[in-house]
Amino acid sequence: MQLYRNLQEITRPFHRPIVTIGNFDGVHLGHQLLFSEVLVKARRSGGTAVAITFDPHPLKVLRPEGIRLISSVEQKIELIRLAGIDALVIIPFDRQFAQTTAPDFVEQILCHTIGVQELVIGYDYAFGRGREGNIAFLQQQGQDKGFPVTVVEAHYEDNLPVSSTRIRQLVMDGQMQEVRRLLGRCYHIRGEVQRGRQRGRGLGFPTANLHISEEDLCPKKGVYVTQVVCGGKMYGSISNIGHNPTFGENELVAETHIFDFNADIYGQPIRLNLLRHLRGEIKFASAEELSAQISKDVEIARLVLADAARERLLTCEEAADRQY
Repeated sequence: MQLYRNLQEITRPFHRPIVTIGNFDGVHLGHQLLFSEVLVKARRSGGTAVAITFDPHPLKVLRPEGIRLISSVEQKIELIRLAGIDALVIIPFDRQFAQTTAPDFVEQILCHTIGVQELVIGYDYAFGRGREGNIAFLQQQGQDKGFPVTVVEAHYEDNLPVSSTRIRQLVMDGQMQEVRRLLGRCYHIRGEVQRGRQRGRGLGFPTANLHISEEDLCPKKGVYVTQVVCGGKMYGSISNIGHNPTFGENELVAETHIFDFNADIYGQPIRLNLLRHLRGEIKFASAEELSAQISKDVEIARLVLADAARERLLTCEEAADRQY
């Protein structure tokens, strides 16, 4: 996938570009339908599948207190690459760019810079100053300037449209199985392993610690069944996300005990997949009481992970059967 981090990097229009625009936070199932439509049209026409997005998310600039994102820009890039898009254009967003009118965006960016041949948009998309670039506007612009506009309808789960807003709330509620269903994958946290206070080791459950910013989207505090991806391998694990109330800590951290693992990974990047919320954070009367509860949590986590492994195996077998 070609990656452009500003419009100045585009020296000439793309070859017959089929274009979609959006914030694509989380790259959920609805976004994936958009990308699929773009890819089908691009392959049929021999054109280029192009996605346009913004960094930072416009609401981070216009209402910085009003949104916590499902995915970082680097995660979004990776997920859009996996979706098969040919070129991703990331437009830097600031208050000056926010003043761009919808007609100027279409004329200067979509037509002149990108060379749009066809536009694919979600059912609720709008852009430009005052969100004047709505679907009716784009359809009229398409007629005037000679590019078709396809509107992809909402994708529904449980009679509700899949949306980034809905997923954010589910993450904050700890509903990770629902989040996985709407994203099409596990919700995950990334970071470099930090040195903690070594309390987990003293309890018999050494942990890899990831610091979490209070300003980021934070899952419901408590204990989770998790998977750690490190060095290209996946390990079962159990994690506590919170402030460690038993020891009176204040810093928000994800402390993860990795099963059947004893390597030194301080300073190394890991990905933490959140599978299921087991319980809330509890302040225990003693370290011994905490250790006993962790032992129980580990037993349950291993069962959940075994079920997840069986589910993956069945999914792979069903996919193989469909190929023959």
